[in-house]
Amino acid sequence: MSKIAIVGEAWGKDEARLGKPFVGYAGRILRAYLRQVGIDFNQCLVTNVFNFQPRPTNNIINVCGPRTEGIPGRPYLLRGKYVRAEFAPELERLEAELKAFEPNVVIALGATASWALLDTSGIGQVRGAPLMSDRVGLKVLPTYHPSAVGRDWTRRPIFLADLAKAKRETAYPEVRRPARELWIDPTLDDVFIFYNRYIVPAKRLSVDIETIADQITCLGIAPSPQVGLVIPFHDPRQPDGNFWRTLEEELEVWRLLRQILTDPEKKVIGQNFLYDSNFLWTKYGIPVVGMAEDTMLLHHALQPEMEKGLDMLASLYSDELKWKFMRKGGQLTTKKHEG
Repeated sequence: MSKIAIVGEAWGKDEARLGKPFVGYAGRILRAYLRQVGIDFNQCLVTNVFNFQPRPTNNIINVCGPRTEGIPGRPYLLRGKYVRAEFAPELERLEAELKAFEPNVVIALGATASWALLDTSGIGQVRGAPLMSDRVGLKVLPTYHPSAVGRDWTRRPIFLADLAKAKRETAYPEVRRPARELWIDPTLDDVFIFYNRYIVPAKRLSVDIETIADQITCLGIAPSPQVGLVIPFHDPRQPDGNFWRTLEEELEVWRLLRQILTDPEKKVIGQNFLYDSNFLWTKYGIPVVGMAEDTMLLHHALQPEMEKGLDMLASLYSDELKWKFMRKGGQLTTKKHEG
């Protein structure tokens, strides 16, 4: 197996007593869950951001202070709280450990480990997505700390899914993202080219709408995981707010969409699509005849206690980033057409 490093936050009382990481309650949870996904704890580099127990209480806030006392170039760990400069050697030690071990993936357990390796604050923003660390030049997969799982057992299936993904990520050291081609800001010709090239031969379509009040602002349609079309109707760049410059063009687009969505041979899939299909029918008079599956309901059937938002599903079932990171990092290839 390719090498895995595991990074936690700091020692607890058991770890401080024995001088080893993850030998207490959190360690028992971690070892049990690693076994379930086929990762051998004893074959991993296991360490912490801080190899000591925070004092006077076992709380990470004890290593923090105001910004004036923080490590230069580091963001806050807790809102308004910065890791004090006296603890910078701990981060240098951690980075040296990881670089010497050269794992294919680093599992960052909790917000502190993610902060140390990815300069993030808050595990909820990044968990489940493999990211490259500028600090150590290694691939990092953040997830919950096992102590957090022990406090809230609804996180158990998420934690297991993240560890299983980490095991898959050991196959290669780089971050790999799915290749997508999205057609955006289309002309009317682009819409028809996309329709003839991709939608006509497709048997299944993924469809999603965005709305404001009682209006659809854009509609996305994808005949495969590799290519998709986004058709805007609202455009804040235009003085009148309309994307299509003539009524005739917009009506032509809606006629084509009606033809697609009422085709019984096209099986339509969507996230929370009961809402989308109802909106299309009640507001626009377009029945989605081939509605086949709702990914939110399918996920809920598998994990009824878990969050059902699209960002959660993407983190569990794909290697996609949170959508805001895509916007910031330019993760998508966009184009018109190739002639």
